[in-house]
Amino acid sequence: MTTETAINTAPHFQDADAFYECLLDAHQGLSREQSELLNARLILILANQIGDSAVLQACIAGAREAPAS
Repeated sequence: MTTETAINTAPHFQDADAFYECLLDAHQGLSREQSELLNARLILILANQIGDSAVLQACIAGAREAPAS
């Protein structure tokens, strides 16, 4: 028996613009490889903050299913 984990896809940022600006600033001056490594490290740090394996798996599935922009 499987239980589907619901994830919150509604905007939930306190200040989305500030986060986006901070993220862009973090990538300034990095090569493509360095930028990809930064993204990978950030994903792992954020995943650690979530911690719940079922939620993380649901987020991965949700990201794969999301329409391309």
